[in-house]
Amino acid sequence: MTANIGADPPTDDGRTAGESREPITRRKHQNSWSANLEAPHHADDRDLILAEAIDAIEATGSGYHVNLVTHAEHGHPDGYLWPHLESYARSQSTRALEWEYVDQCGCGGHVTKVHVG
Repeated sequence: MTANIGADPPTDDGRTAGESREPITRRKHQNSWSANLEAPHHADDRDLILAEAIDAIEATGSGYHVNLVTHAEHGHPDGYLWPHLESYARSQSTRALEWEYVDQCGCGGHVTKVHVG
């Protein structure tokens, strides 16, 4: 899948304007990295996974990728994460976004690799 994204940069504490939850990361990643979205608190909160997935993408420098490792409780990411990424990407216009399924983890979670242009 390919689309465009862009967002306001996070504030000094890693949060975007009006955001009150803890961010998935507190820094901009100028390298490829993995975002752990399969902690126990993610099992009960799909909306948290979706929000933190976008946080992770926004914190990833252009030309790199982030592996979104999602909780097994929510099943394959094509049913909930990918439509969310598509919707997010359509609402943005400054950076290309591509994603692909990597594999299912031994613990049951799923890995989606998101390339940020």
